[in-house]
Amino acid sequence: MAGLVSELKFLVPWGHIAAKAWGSPQGRPVLCLHGWLDNANTFSKLIPLLPKDCYYMALDFAGHGLSSHRPAGCPYYLIDHVSDVRRVAAYYANTSTALKWNRFSLMGHSMGGTVAGMFACIFPELVDKLILVESCGFYPSPQEWEKILYGHRIVIDNLLNVDGKQHQALRVRSSEKALQRLLEANNDLTEESGKILLERGATKVPGGLVYNRDIRLLSHTSHPTHIEYQVNYVKKIQADVLMIIAQDGIFTKQSPEHLSEYSVIIQEAFRASRKEHFQYAEVSGNHFVHLNEPEVVAGIVSTFLNNNQNLKAKL
Repeated sequence: MAGLVSELKFLVPWGHIAAKAWGSPQGRPVLCLHGWLDNANTFSKLIPLLPKDCYYMALDFAGHGLSSHRPAGCPYYLIDHVSDVRRVAAYYANTSTALKWNRFSLMGHSMGGTVAGMFACIFPELVDKLILVESCGFYPSPQEWEKILYGHRIVIDNLLNVDGKQHQALRVRSSEKALQRLLEANNDLTEESGKILLERGATKVPGGLVYNRDIRLLSHTSHPTHIEYQVNYVKKIQADVLMIIAQDGIFTKQSPEHLSEYSVIIQEAFRASRKEHFQYAEVSGNHFVHLNEPEVVAGIVSTFLNNNQNLKAKL
């Protein structure tokens, strides 16, 4: 697997979507989606531990990693990331080569899991397996409508504020300072994990590093949907589903109350809808367990990806 790593670019109207791939393109396709402000390297330690007969492609979402930023003045809506996943899948479904992505697996961490869950609802016929790492597949919504409106107001005001600063020079940091800033912003990352993310998350310039991410991402909007709608969304999913939650992650009892309660509601919706096609695993570790300690989740993910493969091979 280590010798079969490639870099890809998919042309889009505003530039390109970058991706990192592991394995043979003829393998079973698994599309991997990273979390907010992260990049494709979030899977760099996990994927080499997974089944070798798969072709793993990890995207850099727009504005992240090595992908182009969205056009000036455009906010980052979560549903647009879903659209970008469709662009990539459509490219492979329509290719003239033997590789056909008519059905594929999705693995998403955190925000990437939300994108994966929404994609599996909107395009259920395309997804055969859905792996959610520290994600419920949807974005928890405030229950009070006033909070939803206030959230939209903050996003719009912040976007206008950022627009006025777009032409300012990017801040240059030394390698040490860039890593320190990243770790201070997310204390779940180990120093090693932070360095891995910075490989795609920053660019070398005279004097040090500049972050690649679009500053507008700090005001991204998820367009949260009421929990009752989300429970119904689950019913549209046709894929086998694996949800992995870390004991010290974002859905623990120590997290804001609505997050832990929200997780339970979505889990029960999956159990009711997918029945034996839903698997839940709680593991030791924090929100970045897949990057900090990939061996903790690798066996669970591998078994899930291999489910039904032996049967299909005999048919």
